[in-house]
Amino acid sequence: MFFGVTKLFQKQDINLRRMMYLCIKDICPGADEVIIVTSSLMKDMNSKTDLYRSNSVRVLCKIIDSQLLAQIERYLKQAIVDKSPVVASAALVSALHLLGNNAEIVKRWINEVQEAAQNKNNMVQFHAVALLHALRASDRLAISKLVSSLTKASVKSPLAQCLLVRYVAQVIQDSQPGAGGEQRPFYEFLESCLRHKAEVVIFEAARAICNLRDVTARELTPAITVLQLFLSSSKPVLRFAAVRTLNKVAMTHPLAVTHCNIDMESLISDQNRSIATLAITTLLKTGSESSVEKLLKQIGSFMSDIADDFKIVVVEAIRSLCLKFPAKQRALMNFLSGVLREEGGFEYKKAIVQSILVLIQEIPDAKETGLGHLCEFIEDCEFTYLSTQVLHLLGKLAGSVDG
Repeated sequence: MFFGVTKLFQKQDINLRRMMYLCIKDICPGADEVIIVTSSLMKDMNSKTDLYRSNSVRVLCKIIDSQLLAQIERYLKQAIVDKSPVVASAALVSALHLLGNNAEIVKRWINEVQEAAQNKNNMVQFHAVALLHALRASDRLAISKLVSSLTKASVKSPLAQCLLVRYVAQVIQDSQPGAGGEQRPFYEFLESCLRHKAEVVIFEAARAICNLRDVTARELTPAITVLQLFLSSSKPVLRFAAVRTLNKVAMTHPLAVTHCNIDMESLISDQNRSIATLAITTLLKTGSESSVEKLLKQIGSFMSDIADDFKIVVVEAIRSLCLKFPAKQRALMNFLSGVLREEGGFEYKKAIVQSILVLIQEIPDAKETGLGHLCEFIEDCEFTYLSTQVLHLLGKLAGSVDG
C-alpha cells in the first residue's frame, strides 16, 4: 500500500495529494522506506503551491529521524518565517510535535519563532506563542520572563492573547501571594484584557481572575461585572460560559455573585436547559431562605429535560442549600425524595442518596424524614450498592439504639 500511495506524487489532483500526505503520515514508514519519499517531499517543500509546501513539512516532521532532521533544518527554519501563513503554521505546529524527541534541534530555531510571534496573521502568532512557551516549559524563571516580554509586546491575535492569559494565570499561581496586601504580579494585565475587543479574550481573562488562588472580593469585582454583561448576551455560548463560571465562583464567594441574581433569574426560562440548570443552581447557592420554595418549583419543571450530569449539579446545590438553611430541610428533603423515585443512572441516584445521608448526619431534624425516604427507596432499588449503603446506615442506627 505504501509503495502504491507514493505513486500519487505524480498526480496534480489536490484532493488526491492531500489524501496521499495523510496516508504517508498514518502508515509511518520505516527508516529504509522513508528514503523513498524524502526526495519527493523535499521537492514539494520548494513547490509554488502552498498546500504542497505546508503538507510536505507536516509529513516530513512526522516520519524523519534526528539525523535527517538535522539535514533539512535549514528548510524548516525558512518555513517558520515563510510569507504564507499556511506554511508558517505548519512548520510551527510540526516543531511543537518534534520537541518531544528533538528538543535540542528545535531550540536552535528560537530566533525564527520569535519573528513568527510578531506575524500579523492570527493563527501564525497563536502557534508561535505556544511554541515559545513549550520551549521554556521546564524553566519557571524563563516562562516568567517570556510572559513579561509578551505582555509588553503587541500580541494582536485573540487566540494568542488567550494563551498569554493562561500563561499569566499560571505564573500568578506559581508565585507567592503578595505580603501586606501587595498586588499580584501581572494582575493589571489580566484586568486590561477585560477591556479587549474580542469576547473570547474577555472571558478568558475573567475566568482566570475568578480561578486565582485566594482571590479577594476587590479582585473579583471587575471580572464579575463583565460576566454579568455576558448573561444577557444574544449568544448562547457566552451565556453558558458566564453562568458556568459564576456558578463556580458562588461556591466560595456567594456574596460577590449576589448582584447578578436578577440577570440569573431571567435565564431560568432559557431555551438551553444547560444554561437554565446552571442559573438555578447558582441562585440556590446565592439566594435567600425565602426564595427556596420558588426555586424548587422552577427546578421541578425541567428536571426531566436535562442530562444526569446537570442533575447531579442540581442535587449538590440543594444539599449545600439545606446545610445553609436547616429550617428548610423538609421542603428540600421532599424534593430529593421526589427525584429519587424518578428515572436516572447510577451516578445520579448515588449523588441523591449521598446527599440525603449527609443531611441526616448534619441536621438532626432531618433524620426521621430522610430515613423514611431511603427506606421507601430500597424497596424497589435497582442498584445493589445503594441498597447496601442504606441498610448499613439502618443497621448502624439500630445498633446505637440497642446500646
